[in-house]
Amino acid sequence: MSEYTASVVGGSGFTGGELLRLLAGHPEFEVAQATSRSKENKTVGHAHPNLRDLDLRFSSPEDLESVDVLFAATPHGVSMEQIDQFQEAADTVVDLSADFRLDTEAQYDEWYDGHTRPELLEDAVYALPELTRDELPGADLIASGGCNATATILGLKPLVEDGILTGDEQVVVDVKVGSSEGGAGGGEASSHPERSGVVRPYAPTGHRHEAEIEQFLGLDVSFTVHAVDMIRGASATCHVFPGEPVSKGDLWGAYRGEYEDEPFVELVAGGGGVYRYPEPKAVAGTNRAEVGFELDPGNKRLVVFSAIDNMMKGSAGQAVHAANVALGVEETAGLEFQGLHPVGAP
Repeated sequence: MSEYTASVVGGSGFTGGELLRLLAGHPEFEVAQATSRSKENKTVGHAHPNLRDLDLRFSSPEDLESVDVLFAATPHGVSMEQIDQFQEAADTVVDLSADFRLDTEAQYDEWYDGHTRPELLEDAVYALPELTRDELPGADLIASGGCNATATILGLKPLVEDGILTGDEQVVVDVKVGSSEGGAGGGEASSHPERSGVVRPYAPTGHRHEAEIEQFLGLDVSFTVHAVDMIRGASATCHVFPGEPVSKGDLWGAYRGEYEDEPFVELVAGGGGVYRYPEPKAVAGTNRAEVGFELDPGNKRLVVFSAIDNMMKGSAGQAVHAANVALGVEETAGLEFQGLHPVGAP
């Protein structure tokens, strides 16, 4: 018998569907409710054909049931307006929007459109367990990180922790993302004829996820995001120019020291075979992140690669992982899927 009841607000979107898939197969959670304004009273399988065997219909978000954990897969701005209802319905709220990721009202004024509940920001815990594992147990408001920020933070964190990056160096980050990042609503730019075959810079400068990277790593990064012709995935290539010479041994020591015991991070740094560096295709459908690096001594440059499934490690998987840690559940529970090979474009 499952120990915790869970609901998903915004269950008809791509992220909501991934949450429902993970929770339905989770040994400690029972899905009690999924809400959707646009698909109220329709079956979950109507929106998510892979979940046709889940005996559940979408209900109105106005009629929240009392549960142990509520996952909010809503657009930015919704959770901050409805947080009182969410917290009244559940002891633990995991928000997958950007509403509670940053620490201060001033950051939301700079990077978003302000914040209506800034008094709650101090209590929210960022959901990336590799970063905030010690803060998550018992947390009642958890903020799942942005997918582009997650990929970048995981790639650069060992360099910061080991003192290779101090915050004074130049760091250029180029991220390539799949179309699912735009959500089920999509838009003109996400329609298949427009998206197919592209490598399109859609955020050349000033991407909002820079704020998370700066907050958690203390780095100012030059950040660009491209939309590419894949559905799932986020791939970050970070060009780092350290102030002091760095050896391959230094890098292996830093990355192994940081991630050797992490269940969802794997080092992929120039080994044999076809997949010599991190690739989104290799982690599609999983909660794993691949991280790797290569030295360019002639240019005094270090290139760091990281790859995640934006819907999993960058969203729903991260949220469930954080909830596991917060509730004292085995942290890998419900997230054991190892992926597929070969597999089509993610």
